[in-house]
Amino acid sequence: MKRHLLSLGILCGLPLPLSAVQEPNVIVIVADDLGYADVGFQGAKDIETPHLDSLAKSGVRFTNGYSSHPFCSPMRAGFMTGRYQQRFGYETNVPYDPHNPLVGLAKDQITIAERLQKAGLRTAAIGKWHLGASSVHHPLARGFDFHFGFLGGGHDYFEVDLTRPMTEGYREPLQKNGKPEDLKGYLTDVLTTEAIGFVKQTARKPFFLYLAYNAPHTPLQAPEFWLEKYAGIADEKRRTYAAMVSTLDAGVGRLMETLDALGLREKTVVFFVSDNGGPEHANASDNGPLRGEKGDVYEGGVRVPFIMSWPGVIEGDRTFQHPVNTIDVACTALALAGIEIDDDPTLDGINLLPFASGENKGAPHDALFWRKMNGEAWAIRSGRWKLVRPSEDEPSALYDLETDIAEYQDLAAMNPDIVTTLEQKFDDWNTSNEICRQPEFRKYHKEMQQFFKDMVSPE
Repeated sequence: MKRHLLSLGILCGLPLPLSAVQEPNVIVIVADDLGYADVGFQGAKDIETPHLDSLAKSGVRFTNGYSSHPFCSPMRAGFMTGRYQQRFGYETNVPYDPHNPLVGLAKDQITIAERLQKAGLRTAAIGKWHLGASSVHHPLARGFDFHFGFLGGGHDYFEVDLTRPMTEGYREPLQKNGKPEDLKGYLTDVLTTEAIGFVKQTARKPFFLYLAYNAPHTPLQAPEFWLEKYAGIADEKRRTYAAMVSTLDAGVGRLMETLDALGLREKTVVFFVSDNGGPEHANASDNGPLRGEKGDVYEGGVRVPFIMSWPGVIEGDRTFQHPVNTIDVACTALALAGIEIDDDPTLDGINLLPFASGENKGAPHDALFWRKMNGEAWAIRSGRWKLVRPSEDEPSALYDLETDIAEYQDLAAMNPDIVTTLEQKFDDWNTSNEICRQPEFRKYHKEMQQFFKDMVSPE
């Protein structure tokens, strides 16, 4: 009956009541270090993203969409568990070390892939992992039936080269279900092709696809075709960055065309987010009016492009104004698979579907929270207000984001009661968190090098 109602709703072009929909496939597409203002639906003028713009128009754009953390690995730990990563002490970019089973997402943290796998979905992780490189942290050991990609925090876009130092694994072989693979072609295109292959092979079964592009993360490398298209951009870094974003956009277009060709578009929920704000100085990204960049708890570090699309169920060309979080994407995927999340104390996210469909017009969260390295920087947003402690050496500042998205005017002195209330909310949330238990990759490699140096040349 639900399948019949879904088809009828699609044919009539009408959104369906949530009680009438069946459990869909779920695709989560994650860009890496994408600037807030670097896609057309966010106002980009010098970069063309027609496919992402079309995806945004087909669904809901969350104008106050946030990452759970201002940089890569912790955000992925939060997404992969549906929890704030501070709950289990994960606040740093972990090192690439295939031989260390202690570095990465702890085995006692249940991943959403494990939950979805048990619910009967076929699961795939394609692209960047960055949650530990040892066998115990491998995607195939964390709930994924299929894996293609790389395990570290980044990768060269054109080559594999084992003659150079591995460091963070940027030239390690790619992996396909645990076996090494050469890189033939431009990496973003290769990841798209693998995602399309998975969808085609799994078309008759419900599936969850986590497509984690590393574009437009450094190194800044792009295909000649797209570089020529952006020859009019004078700044070389910005030109290459634009070409990388457009390659990603074209990949999203190819994937959506595949869903259409297989008759799966209306049976598939598609999310698109960035893992954090753009690192403007590193990759020439643009966070538009937002203050700060990747690594900051200001808006530029955590506010990201955020789309949810499900034609026939979610009305298109809409915006949703209340704050939402990338951990909500994980919990929405669980709820869509029929997994009960409301009474699960281990989950921090919520099901976005009632809000995206318009059934629930309220705010999904009373507050959202960010914390870096045991509180050396932190922030809380509740409604229009955001309280920011940018570093241990700076006082907290209060901003009204409804009138000051750039976080320019500090209103703390004028609103001491609001400051006190938000500080108390943050402290209450923080009591359930752990200290950071993961090593930072730069310090880790430095100490490992010194360890082996001391072994070879003892005093």
